[in-house]
Parts: sequence; structure tokens; C-alpha cells
Amino acid sequence: MYSDRSFASDNNAGVHPEIMKAIEAANAGHMLAYGDDPFTARAIERFRETFGDDIEVFFVFGGTAANVLGLKALTEPHNAVICAETAHINVDECGAPERFTGCKLLTVSAPDGKLTVDQIARHVSDIGDQHRVQPRVVSITQVTELGTVYTLDEIRAIADYAHGQGMALHMDGARIANAAVYLGVELRETTRGAGVDVLSFGGTKNGMMFGEAVVFFSREAARQFQFIRKQGMQLASKMRFIAVQFDALLSNDLWRRNAAHSNAMANLLAQEMSHIPRVKITQEVQSNAVFAAIPAHSIAPLQQQRYFYAWNEETSEVRWMSSFDTTEEDVRAFAQLMGEALA
Repeated sequence: MYSDRSFASDNNAGVHPEIMKAIEAANAGHMLAYGDDPFTARAIERFRETFGDDIEVFFVFGGTAANVLGLKALTEPHNAVICAETAHINVDECGAPERFTGCKLLTVSAPDGKLTVDQIARHVSDIGDQHRVQPRVVSITQVTELGTVYTLDEIRAIADYAHGQGMALHMDGARIANAAVYLGVELRETTRGAGVDVLSFGGTKNGMMFGEAVVFFSREAARQFQFIRKQGMQLASKMRFIAVQFDALLSNDLWRRNAAHSNAMANLLAQEMSHIPRVKITQEVQSNAVFAAIPAHSIAPLQQQRYFYAWNEETSEVRWMSSFDTTEEDVRAFAQLMGEALA
């Protein structure tokens, strides 16, 4: 059986002690349900301190719901969403975006996970043609599924182009904290400040137990979202337990501390692995993800000891993820295990 200290996913980590303490503090007495409680009100204020007073924010259970319902708020069934081929909404959400929005996903091949304006432009030539789906949203992921990070200029260029074509920009921010740390900016700068219209703000991968947030930078776009969330089965009755986690995450720079640590551990892991001759790092390490090509025969035996995912079986590319609780000892032990296995 593999060790319980794995490099499979930041989803596999436990809950940060400060967040667990916040949950325990909220677990006292009776409070109004469905978000009409002081913990939810305080978390919303924390988001407004972070992103601006004029935002709207809604809490949901998970990342797929945040993405799907955020896209639903922006689209009609005859619309289309442009995204990378590797995007979570295309690969890992079981067709939920297409089923619940009714929209077609128009995908772009992006070897580094990042869309460009030129790639997006290929899908907009049919705007106005009644025989074709109408592109309405560009969806980007920050950090991308390949661990890479859009620069502020890259996001602004996409936002400007999308808005010029009458489209909106959605950001899947499951690892937005890791991106902001890598860029050395505040959360607002890499989202709203760069032209994003709707953000799926991730917490689960950065130390929370569960819960994500849908952040609207336009109140008009959020006008019907309370009904969309309810119909989408994402209105939590005991919402305080989601909200209080975000309050803790956005307090005392916890989001930044967690992300900075996981990014640092990924960089250390890449450094340690780079000394092993038969390991080839395949993507620049810009977050808490390390992608590498290793001998195919070694993957399964190594997974039994320190579990991780095979990303591309054809090229023997694997993905290693660090978390807020990954230690230097974890990294060095894994590198030593790799070195011994490939010796």
C-alpha cells in the first residue's frame, strides 16, 4: 500500500489547522440557514475587501459547480464556451458544463495549457450566423491544468479581445492563490484588474475542507444567480460552515502563506528530480505542480509507494502536486525513492 503522504493532488491534503479552528468556532448554537447568518455575512465582506465593494459572491460546494453555474449565468443554450483542450470543464467535469448550460464547448489545442488571442479568434468567425453556435464566453484556467500561469498582460489581452467581440471572460481559479503568489500580485490584480468577468475562486486545493465561491465583477451578471444556484442544487442550508472557511482563508494572508509554501515545495521537488538522469521536467514549474517524463515501467511500482497520477501514458508524463502541508522531508524522501527506482 502506498504512503499516505502522496504527490497525487492538493485535493488529497487535509484541512489547515486555522481553517479547522474556524469551523469549530462556527459550530456553536443555532443560526439561520441558507446564508442568513453572521459568518456568511462576514465572509462576503472579506471578499469585498479583497476584490472590491461592488462584487457579488456566492458559495457552493465544489469546483465543478462553481464553473458550471458561473458559466450558466453568462450563457444561453445556443451559445458556446471557448476553452483549452486540457481545461477542467472539458476533461474532468463529466460533460456537466454542456449538460447544464446547454452550450457547446469549442476547444483549442494549447500545449502549455494557455489560450492566446489568435487561437480564440479562430472560433469567432461565425458570430451572427444562425446556423452556428454563438461564442459567448472564453474560459481560462489560472493556474492551468499543466501548472502554468497566465501573466497579467496575457489575461488582459484575452479579456480585451473577448469584450471586443461581445464575449465575457470566465476564470477557473481553482488554484488562483498559487498563480497570484507566483506573479507576486494581489488576488484582485490577476482577476478583476485584468478584465475577468466571473471567477470560480478555489479554496479546497488551498487548505479548506470543502467549498468554492463564484465571484461576479458585474452585478448585472449576478442578477439571477441566487435562482441558478438553487436550481443547480448548490444552496447549502448550513452555509456558515463553507463561509467561515473563506473568512479564515482570506484573513491574515492564509491564502498566500499556503500557496507560497506549496509552490516552494514544488520548486524544491523539481530541483531534486532534475538531478536524476532519467527524469525530464516537461513544463516550467510556476505553481505547485511538477510535470515530468519518466520511464513507463517505473510508474506503477512507484505509485504503490507514493501515489501520483500518470498524465499522458503515451509519453510517460506524470504529474506531481505539492500541498500546503507538504514538507521538505516529504520531497527529499520521494526524490530519493525515485532515484533508487531509476538507478
